[in-house]
Amino acid sequence: MPKVKVKRKSTLIDMTAMSDVTVLLLTFFMLTSTFVQKEPVQVSTPASVSEIKIPETNILQILVEPSGKIFMSLDNQNDRVAVLEELGNEYGVEFTPKQINTFRLANSFGVPIRQMGSFLDLKSDEQDQTLKNYGIPIDTTANPSNEFKAWVRAARAYNPDLRIAIKADQTTPYSKIKEIMSSLQDIRENRYNLITTLKSIPNEEN
Repeated sequence: MPKVKVKRKSTLIDMTAMSDVTVLLLTFFMLTSTFVQKEPVQVSTPASVSEIKIPETNILQILVEPSGKIFMSLDNQNDRVAVLEELGNEYGVEFTPKQINTFRLANSFGVPIRQMGSFLDLKSDEQDQTLKNYGIPIDTTANPSNEFKAWVRAARAYNPDLRIAIKADQTTPYSKIKEIMSSLQDIRENRYNLITTLKSIPNEEN
């Protein structure tokens, strides 16, 4: 008796719908994600139990590395350009359109204003290596005008809605932090946020 041949069915699965969903999800995450800005130095912030989140816009961040060097960042490119031009006028430093555009795209800055032009002329990778060796001058004995206060004052004048946030390493000496706070008080900037890492609280045992 002849065997009955079972007709084989194709195992091909149409993946068109799955591909469409994958593309839509990828597009969604790309449009809604916030990219972490590159910082000139890595800091380990102190821990706290505060869960208050800092807004993502209109932020003037003051980054303080362990030895006390100060770097700053503005999230708005127009703010960066306006503040740079104001500091240039105050200190008598002129910048070329190319230098201004380079500063517009910079995530962080922390170079004495009179050396800013030559710094902006460097290549991107050279800037990354050089920036960490500087820091915004704040020592009133070596620099009577205190450039740190000048940057903050100019940024606040251009954008009154700015929120000041201090992000310091947990090993930074308190004297350095106090110097920053005193400079802010001198220009009547008494409200600012301290960026910390959320401390985990162990569950109480019954």
